[in-house]
Amino acid sequence: MKKIKIFSLLILIAFAWVGCRQKFLEDMKSFDKYDESIFANDVLTGWYIDRLYYDYFSGFKSPIASVAGLYNDTRTRSTEEIGGTVTDWINSQKTLIDASQADGYYGTALAANASNTPYTRIRTANFLLEKIAEKGQSLTPEFKKGARGQMFFLRALQYFDLVRVYGGVPIVTKVQNASPNDPSIQLPRAKTSEVIAQISADFDSAAALLPATWPAGDYGRFTSAAALAMKSRVLLTYASPLFNADWDNSGNDRWQKALDAGLAAESALTSAGYALYGSSAKDWAEMWYKNDNSFNKEAIMVQLMSNAALASGINSNGWERSIRVTKQTGAGGISAPKEMVDLFPLANGTRPTEANGYDSAHFFLNRDPRFYRTFAFSGTKWPTKETPTEVIWLYRWAYTGNKTAYSDGNTVSSPVMVRKMTNPNGASTVAGLAFSGTDIFEYRYAELLLNIAECYAAKGDIGNAVNYLGKIRARVGIPAANNYGIGSLSSKYAALEACLYERRVELAYEGKRFWDAQRWMLYNDDVSAGNNTCAKLGIDPINGTARTGRLWQYKTVAPNANDPLTAARGSISIDPDAADFNTQLNNLKTFFDNNITVISTDQPMDKDGSAKPVFILFRQNYYISGLNTTALSLNPWLQQTIGWNDYSNAQGTYDYKQ
Repeated sequence: MKKIKIFSLLILIAFAWVGCRQKFLEDMKSFDKYDESIFANDVLTGWYIDRLYYDYFSGFKSPIASVAGLYNDTRTRSTEEIGGTVTDWINSQKTLIDASQADGYYGTALAANASNTPYTRIRTANFLLEKIAEKGQSLTPEFKKGARGQMFFLRALQYFDLVRVYGGVPIVTKVQNASPNDPSIQLPRAKTSEVIAQISADFDSAAALLPATWPAGDYGRFTSAAALAMKSRVLLTYASPLFNADWDNSGNDRWQKALDAGLAAESALTSAGYALYGSSAKDWAEMWYKNDNSFNKEAIMVQLMSNAALASGINSNGWERSIRVTKQTGAGGISAPKEMVDLFPLANGTRPTEANGYDSAHFFLNRDPRFYRTFAFSGTKWPTKETPTEVIWLYRWAYTGNKTAYSDGNTVSSPVMVRKMTNPNGASTVAGLAFSGTDIFEYRYAELLLNIAECYAAKGDIGNAVNYLGKIRARVGIPAANNYGIGSLSSKYAALEACLYERRVELAYEGKRFWDAQRWMLYNDDVSAGNNTCAKLGIDPINGTARTGRLWQYKTVAPNANDPLTAARGSISIDPDAADFNTQLNNLKTFFDNNITVISTDQPMDKDGSAKPVFILFRQNYYISGLNTTALSLNPWLQQTIGWNDYSNAQGTYDYKQ
């Protein structure tokens, strides 16, 4: 079962009929330009389907981006993973409560010249589902099944993102003609439970219609197992505390339904050849760029990217350039906050505490194998195509006149940079990095196993929860002793915390952390809102913290701007694939002890416009956004969400927990 075809619009540009195809797809931008003629044959209908894939996923150019059609990184930057950008949603200096401040994802009015918004995408899917049986008589039966299956999948995917942002929304399953005074289309906000039921039904329909695999030329399209895996993700979200006031009841049927969905998806994926990729940390690091644009057994849903330096319709991965350091012609990289550096387990799988032997000054010693594939630090070998032995350095020194300079011009706010999901064979030119063809995995087999583990934990089945967590750790080479370092968990709460911890490590920088923090309401505890999950799980709330920067600095004031450590660092090259890897790490320790001191950054990593430190404050009403002013003014019959004011400044009355 393959994945989601995140199609480059003009991927078939060499074909003679591409001009006709382009015109057809451009015409689709207006509702009055497409009609039943799209069902004339498989080719025309295929173009229509490809256009909808493009509308959904053309913006998906970075693994830390999320939300169908929009794909920005605002949510990832609202977590512990990335500091420096203080979004409005976590800015302690701001309070969002009015409709004008609510999330604008809902979209604008449907119009003849259609914009690419959620309900426009739903309308486009509904059109095919509504008309294909009657008008698609000339289509081949198998093509027709696949077309319908893809539309059910896309519609469900869109409603899932709407429900994660807003809770219940109007359910529209038929094509509606936009009108300001037609009462038949003035649908109220459905209950969240009703939207979840619709999403689940759509994924079931998609699973029944879609093939287990597609021909090689269609690799990346949705498949039946991908539909089952998405149903698992949806039902896990619905079972979580955000939507489930009874989450603490191990017998709550939402957990059982989510578990059943996860196990069904696991069975279907296994039958189709899916599994964890490889059996080592090296394999884990390589899976994102191996088998490029072809089957990868880890990737349930994948965004296929192009390395062609072409314009319209070509999607390239922007991640590579964004996280490469300046010396590598990158955009400067992503400095890892101290909180992320100190998160990953030790080599034996235990938590990085002083009692377990962790020394934050020498953070690079004795860590989980994934640490060395997720991050790069001074002395790390981080290759590019042109410089396969490239070693990066991330420190600074002070010299006469209190001036400072950074090693190799890499101005950073941490001694550790994110390196996960980069390609060591990527070109080191600006143009080369800007057109990375590395595919983006939207849904990995590892996440499905983590979903299953979490359901077992919530049901109080600690043994099975630990078993599934162990599969994740065994793959990267963590020793099996002491349950792969997880230890003996004393309660379902400890098991749930272990699942959420493992998700933070395994899925770091893949756009998943915000959704976990949201559905478990980990930013705060608020008894008045029935939110006590942090206390229950023994997790410190995210609120009140800040992403922290640190600098490696040369201990001595240098006489000039020349790097005083060039000679001392010359023989250091840290490669986790090397036989003498631990010796290399100890050499870095000696270099550090002899030359480096750790200092705070000149300015806080998290700050507002005046450089004033800002701590994270994600308020209770932010977990589910209200509808924004545009949505409410165009649809005055819609209720505003409790905790938000409507466009008349009245308090919202819609309860998203129903």
